[in-house]
Amino acid sequence: MNSSPATPAVTADFSVVIPCYNEADNILVLVEEVVAACRDLAFEILVVDDASTDESASRIRRALPTFGGRLRLIQHRRNAGQSAGVCSGVDAARGRIVVTLDGDGQNDPADIPALVAALGEHAGRYPVIICGHRQRRRDTWVRRLSSRIANGVRARALGDATPDTGCGLKAFERSLFMQLPRFNHMHRFLPALVRRSGGEAVSVPVNHRPRLHGQSKYGIGNRLWVGIVDIFGVMWLQRRAFRPTSTIELVAESPET
Repeated sequence: MNSSPATPAVTADFSVVIPCYNEADNILVLVEEVVAACRDLAFEILVVDDASTDESASRIRRALPTFGGRLRLIQHRRNAGQSAGVCSGVDAARGRIVVTLDGDGQNDPADIPALVAALGEHAGRYPVIICGHRQRRRDTWVRRLSSRIANGVRARALGDATPDTGCGLKAFERSLFMQLPRFNHMHRFLPALVRRSGGEAVSVPVNHRPRLHGQSKYGIGNRLWVGIVDIFGVMWLQRRAFRPTSTIELVAESPET
């Protein structure tokens, strides 16, 4: 994994993580929209390029000076998938809060402040992940159908209390994410994993937009069927979850020197 050249650190209350693969015609426009939506907030943007074969990374790299240290680029040496992109971004994030969104431009950055505000409303009660719930999906019928089936099967099997776990717009505390198990496709199961860790998932309505450039990386083969197979793995994790007891007693420690 490569990171962009060192830039002056900025103060960031939250970090916007954008996994990106072959989105050269979408990614810079999306970054500019994030900046406009969050202009009154303390934030940073991390684009995680997953070994794109187009100009995605080079366009971001050329634009870095324009954003005064608020934009950072992370590059995978090999294509590793969207979950790996999310993990790389969270690992590098400077903010206490992380907001994720897809790099194809279909998630609306204008919804980011509402997700951050919703997370703040639940601060201190219990660990929580705020999940976008896309209204009026602007996808092909194939994607809508596969998503509807997968969401239905997943909700019944995992009880994650989330109607639209496939939405890329999510907000959570970085420290919460760092406690979650990591595996390929985990980004689709973040609500279930948070609930497994004793937290809750809260859904808020968000806008959804049509893809303007490029092609979707998902279809029935790698979204529906693969997602259903992954459900069994998450069910296995749920059955084996445990929480440390609250009655731990310190019985010995090293003497002071």
